[in-house]
Amino acid sequence: MGELFQCRRVSFGLLVLCLFVSLITVPAVEARIRRYKWEVKYEYKSPDCLKKLVIAINGRTPGPSILAQQGDTIIVELKNSLLTENVAIHWHGIRQIGTPWSDGTEGVTQCPILPGDTFTYKFVVDRPGTYLYHAHYGMQREAGLYGSIRVSVPDGVAEPFPYDYDRSIILNDWYHKSTYEQATGLSSRPFVWVGEPQSLLIQGRGKFNCSLLTSPSLEPGVCNATKPECSPYALTVIPGKTYRLRIASLTALSALNFEIEGHNMTVVEADGHYVEPFVVKNLNIYSGETYSVLVKADQDPSRNYWTAVNVVSRKPVTPTGLGLFNYYPNHPRKSPTTIPPTGPLWNDTEYRLAQSRAIKARQGYIHPPPVTSDRVIVLLNTQNEIDGYRRWSVNNVSFTLPHTPYLIALKENLTHAFDQTPPPDNYDFVNYDIYSVAKNPNATSSSGIYRLQFNSTVDIILQNANTMNVNNSETHPWHLHGHDFWVLGYGKGKFDMFNDPKNYNLVNPIMKNTVPVHQFGWTALRFRADNPGVWAFHCHIESHFYMGMGVVFEEGVEKVGELPSSIMGCGETKGFHKP
Repeated sequence: MGELFQCRRVSFGLLVLCLFVSLITVPAVEARIRRYKWEVKYEYKSPDCLKKLVIAINGRTPGPSILAQQGDTIIVELKNSLLTENVAIHWHGIRQIGTPWSDGTEGVTQCPILPGDTFTYKFVVDRPGTYLYHAHYGMQREAGLYGSIRVSVPDGVAEPFPYDYDRSIILNDWYHKSTYEQATGLSSRPFVWVGEPQSLLIQGRGKFNCSLLTSPSLEPGVCNATKPECSPYALTVIPGKTYRLRIASLTALSALNFEIEGHNMTVVEADGHYVEPFVVKNLNIYSGETYSVLVKADQDPSRNYWTAVNVVSRKPVTPTGLGLFNYYPNHPRKSPTTIPPTGPLWNDTEYRLAQSRAIKARQGYIHPPPVTSDRVIVLLNTQNEIDGYRRWSVNNVSFTLPHTPYLIALKENLTHAFDQTPPPDNYDFVNYDIYSVAKNPNATSSSGIYRLQFNSTVDIILQNANTMNVNNSETHPWHLHGHDFWVLGYGKGKFDMFNDPKNYNLVNPIMKNTVPVHQFGWTALRFRADNPGVWAFHCHIESHFYMGMGVVFEEGVEKVGELPSSIMGCGETKGFHKP
């Protein structure tokens, strides 16, 4: 527009020419600024028919969806009305290129937002796809503070698959205990596990069997199965039409399997990247992952069908989460007469591993990875005890967040704000038995971080092992902030540093930001350390990250611009003001 303004000063004829040039060089629709004004506060809700305190945004959980186009700027003015509790929101899958302070990770990229304060997040959604937002302070996410981000392609750009309608569905598990009760148990000696969730929710709705309550409540109506807000989520479809369902998981603990009774699903997108299409009867999805599936409403339209969510990878205690696939004009609350799908066997690791391996980059949209890496970091996932307190650990180091966020500490050279000794790049390959109960006599905790050479290529090997329980290895979904990574391969048993890399997929690996490491197995990733900032990489299970299962990467922090003062105010930044 500056060049066009200069043209106006010259002559009318030149103005016409400049307008013509402008029309052929500038996109038809310029990027927009999309503003949101949100208030976060506790409210009483009954997502699964049992009334409890939840964290809502503008009175809603899930919160409002962010709908945008590629290249748009998102501005969220967030007021913390929790009164006695801090908050921070992470924009899951948004790389925050040029705005690392808006990643929303308390202790890593910002100080938390204090009660009564208002904080403004501002960032660009630079790629189309399916993303999420959720709390990133303590274990707040599982209290209901989350929502969808849907980024569409620019006007005039076609996606590589046709569909008629677009819908977003978030899956999550639901606990009746508060996050405070859970965190207290996790931090106690003896250790008190959070247990299995009471319900599974589809787009914030589920159904708890009120008769299972062990003691009647003194307050009437605490559990009421007739409440409209816990009626099943109903997706109404028009016969013959194709629906793009953006399925996302924000579970606190559970790996899930999603199914629509009698309908196949074609997987076409994962974490914002197009997938070489493949058909599934049901979809395994791990916390932090997003998928787009195409579903055609091509079954008998005279009846409705179940949508079902079941727990996999852990022995199911939580009942199936149910919703309705409603053919118009049937009544949207009319339950099918059939038995709901029960999903695959919960302990069929081979089935889940095969589905993970089936996800490849779509032809025509492949971004080949670098053929070699500059650094290999092996992260052993297991448990330990430190002074009798149960912890999750990576290479026998349990991660702890500092009081001063890393981004500020590194940018302002506050060298005493966190441990300066970096964590180890690997573990004792020769002597460590991944199938034995973890003993970890040298376990420790640390706030040290990995310093990566800017623009280098880094391989991460996630190695799963036994926990402190006999014959137990849990599925861990790992999420990387600030990046997408190539998924080079999955394997069973102990990773072989010499032979397994020979079988990496360097031809059409999918790029993702969240990936599972399966029980007693490994997952290999590769990414470019090319986004200046400080980025968390952690297990997306709430209790696991809370108990120390994570690391932090720094890259090119000297290239980060001046930090906004709004992210400061804690740790060594109290009263800290730039000249």
